[in-house]
Amino acid sequence: MDPATLIGIGLALAAIFVSMLLEGGDPMSIMLLPPILLVLGGTIGAGMAGAMMRDTAGIVTHLKRAVLAPKLDGANVISIVVKLADRARREGMLSLEDEVKKVGDPFLRRGLELAVDGVDSDELRDILEAEIDTKRRQDKVGIKLFADMGGFAPTIGIIGTVLGLVNTLENLAEPNELGHLIAGAFVATLFGVLTANVIWLPLSNRLKRISDLEAEQMQLVVEGVLAIQSGLNPRLVSQKLRSMVPADPAPAKKAA
Repeated sequence: MDPATLIGIGLALAAIFVSMLLEGGDPMSIMLLPPILLVLGGTIGAGMAGAMMRDTAGIVTHLKRAVLAPKLDGANVISIVVKLADRARREGMLSLEDEVKKVGDPFLRRGLELAVDGVDSDELRDILEAEIDTKRRQDKVGIKLFADMGGFAPTIGIIGTVLGLVNTLENLAEPNELGHLIAGAFVATLFGVLTANVIWLPLSNRLKRISDLEAEQMQLVVEGVLAIQSGLNPRLVSQKLRSMVPADPAPAKKAA
């Protein structure tokens, strides 16, 4: 699991509350249940209104995927493909039939099964790339849902503030309560902007990044399976696939 999302959200919330403490404020003063419920409930409801029921039913799944998505390992895929390419070159494609069953990546396994079954290379590419396109379309559902919620949240917060101010004006006869009521009214706007920019929009961007990385790895698999099918030299297979994988940023070397 890549912890960037949890670390990022935690760091943003910590910065907000620490700055509040440094200014002499009390973080508990903004932990008011009514505006929080209004913003969260209103945002999710608005998101549901702009989507299909089957889209919003998977919101928990999208959330888990954004937070708990496993780290992708292109190097491991390349290692498996090169090993299979070597065996296929020496013993033929049919020799991979037993090895294919041991492959953990379901997309790679399906591609190898099609190759072993003798599917034409052009048709094999079309089938696998169609699956990639379908996956991208499915991923856009969660990406759009969280992006929409990020757009709705600040406006829902403003609605909460207006409602709070209406309540404040109804209590002008009690001047001792006005400060508390006005402060509480603006909590809704705070949580609307906060949830949009610290939770919903970052989660949307995270899902988009995960989708792009998974599609890139699937494309790597497509090229690997086609290379195996064509009987390409394992060393060339390795070089070709490694050229498709971005190198990890190396730490800067200290000057001598």
